[in-house]
Amino acid sequence: MEKELDQNSTAFPADHEALSGDIHIIDAASERAILAAFWPYDLVLAVFEAGFFAGTVFYLSLFYARGELGFRIAIFFGSALLASAFSGLISYGVFQVHSSHVQGWQLLFIIEGSLTCIIAIVGFFWLPGTPESAWFLNESEKLAARMRMLRDGSSEVGTKFRLKDCFRTWGNWKFLLWCIISFTYSVAFTTTATFLPQIVARLGFSAVKTNLWTVAPNSVGFVVLLCVTKSSDYFRERSLHIVLALCISLTGLIILAAIDVVDNKAVAYFACFLLCSGAYIPSCLVHSWHNNNNVNESSRAATTGLLVGLGNLSGILSTATFRTEYAPAYRPTLITTSACNITCIICTLWLGVWMKIENRRRDKIQGQQGGVQQVDTSDNVHGEDDPSWRYFT
Repeated sequence: MEKELDQNSTAFPADHEALSGDIHIIDAASERAILAAFWPYDLVLAVFEAGFFAGTVFYLSLFYARGELGFRIAIFFGSALLASAFSGLISYGVFQVHSSHVQGWQLLFIIEGSLTCIIAIVGFFWLPGTPESAWFLNESEKLAARMRMLRDGSSEVGTKFRLKDCFRTWGNWKFLLWCIISFTYSVAFTTTATFLPQIVARLGFSAVKTNLWTVAPNSVGFVVLLCVTKSSDYFRERSLHIVLALCISLTGLIILAAIDVVDNKAVAYFACFLLCSGAYIPSCLVHSWHNNNNVNESSRAATTGLLVGLGNLSGILSTATFRTEYAPAYRPTLITTSACNITCIICTLWLGVWMKIENRRRDKIQGQQGGVQQVDTSDNVHGEDDPSWRYFT
């Protein structure tokens, strides 16, 4: 059974966003239903949102070359950070509204769900499936886009979905490292993204002001995200940039675990900036990294789905350790997250150093210099085993 890879590539993220927006609006319309059975709403929302990030990462890999993908994913992902920042502002404003008909949280769900639905509808009609179907490109530009991806991105473009290709890299020893990296980096991300308001609340602010005080860390995190991913693309290097980000967030975690937050509010708030500056970057660079080292579109789609799914699954670990009995310090949570960061650093360095050494070995055998910049992916028929292949490290 074969389907075109791009058959629903535009509809997929747009439909998922529209459906998740609908769920938010339904949430707001039925307060008693939520209180009585909140978990089914969360389950349905999770089902509709589960494939959105993975689908978007794969979608972007169809348009952008290896040295461009990290920053493009960061623009998309960074928009979510800005949304988090401004949702804090919106939350602060919404909870100032006092009405006997609509609660503040209901109004917040209506606003956020409606915006999601609007963007999803626009995206469904606006976004092309592939460069070849882009309505804003003429024929010569479409050909140029195709040749650009063949030169530094895929061995073939616009191919039909082949199930046998999906798992071609899963038996490789490096795949286990990819799985460990994808699972462990995301623990810090989940801890930061989900529980930043709780961390800030430990500083002693009211619930309403807590939302306001989360704006600045998320905004700084957005700027740092763009700078680091742009540097990663420019130098065509992933592993050390990922390690840098992990070390930044690890520093924030250690500070929060080591100090008394109530007595050291300024230091604790600074640690929140470190968390946001480091925890979000691996989400972009890890998934651009493994896509950069996979020239088969079917394999990229399956691998991205699995590795992003592992990252989502690791959120359970963060949630399970963020227990009320650990309040207000939450040291077990911070220690567990730090351990995951350290594990991810070790695996990332292991994989990155091995790739760099292997590139030098192949350069020496073939008498070449320049490594990854000399790779023409259109000539690659054997993937990583091709003698001309150079890893994007």
